[in-house]
Amino acid sequence: MPGTGPDGRAVVIGGGVGGLTAAVALSRRGWHVTVLERARDLEPVGAGIVLAPNAQRALDTVGLGDAIRSLASWQGEGGMRTPAGRWLSRTDARAAAERFGGPLVLLHRAALVDHFVRTLPEGTVRTGCPGELLDPGTPDGRPARVRTPGGELEAALVVGADGIRSATRAGLFPEHPGPVHAGFTTWRFVVPAPARPFAPHESWGPASLWGSQPLGDGRVYAYAAATAPDGARAADEKAELLRRFGDWHDPIPALLDAVSADRVLRHDVHHMIRPLPAYHRGRTALLGDAAHAMTPFLGQGGNQAIEDAVVLAHHLAPSAGTGPGLAAYSAERLPRTTAVVRRSARATRLVALRSAPAVALRQALVSTVSRFGPELVLRTFDGIADWRPPAPTYAAPAHGDVPEPPAGR
Repeated sequence: MPGTGPDGRAVVIGGGVGGLTAAVALSRRGWHVTVLERARDLEPVGAGIVLAPNAQRALDTVGLGDAIRSLASWQGEGGMRTPAGRWLSRTDARAAAERFGGPLVLLHRAALVDHFVRTLPEGTVRTGCPGELLDPGTPDGRPARVRTPGGELEAALVVGADGIRSATRAGLFPEHPGPVHAGFTTWRFVVPAPARPFAPHESWGPASLWGSQPLGDGRVYAYAAATAPDGARAADEKAELLRRFGDWHDPIPALLDAVSADRVLRHDVHHMIRPLPAYHRGRTALLGDAAHAMTPFLGQGGNQAIEDAVVLAHHLAPSAGTGPGLAAYSAERLPRTTAVVRRSARATRLVALRSAPAVALRQALVSTVSRFGPELVLRTFDGIADWRPPAPTYAAPAHGDVPEPPAGR
């Protein structure tokens, strides 16, 4: 194992999904990794995550794919509905798995984070410990420096995984304007499943949507989005959800009845519609929302962060210089993530339709497309969910084999 000096040491600023994936992937390459997380508790409250086949294949490269799939549930048959409950389209989980080489799986972010932490060597993650980049270093020259409450750290590599308001990004690219408001706000929560079973769904209304996704552990991940000014907040976010969605179809009223106001998360949506010039400078790299924040309407934010992490580790070995590896990382990730950000922005404009004629046209289009079968609908994710990592995968199923969905899911 490398020593604690700059050579062989990597410091990851941020302990979210992308930062922890990077820590695991870099550790597997032989780096001595320290993760600095500002929060005192890593457990994300009230949030689920859908892992598409592209992210699962990325996790397979570090041997975690099977373990994560064992914690998750298939995203089963469901589809898109109107606020009144009429089905506009139906999803075909089997067709999606066959097209993209695996299923969509859903789990609570807390389960994912907990597994990452337990995989890492003890003491890797320091909670309640913010990190501030003081010097990005120079390629294969001066080490990078990070300030912590306990003193400065020098590192051969720093990874800025500090989210949408990344101070690391601002330090590397102070001339870049950063993320801009996408016109939406979102709510999320997790509650016990209602007594009456239901099919997973997204329901789209005028400039708003609601999603209800069973987690497979007796709980439901619910999420909503609506157009709203940046920074707008309600005194009671549960009451705000009731005002906006309380008269939508079942099981939405039951889910709202089950949640307490303090368990509702609300965040405004920002995205990096103007890409950065690169995802690295000196010895410091950016990943996830710090590099390419995107709207949630393709469900790819966390998935792209996981991709970033394994590609970064693939190009960097502690025994080699960081300059060529970081340049290769930027060259590989910048075009792909920029394209996903832009595709997600186009989906955002579709969700934002508000007038009755525009909403009716959207509903008719979705319904018409769905009648041609799942293949036409699934094309939306061609070039995204079918991505394969630059390193071999080691978990089963390998080589695109598609497992059977668990019974009852």
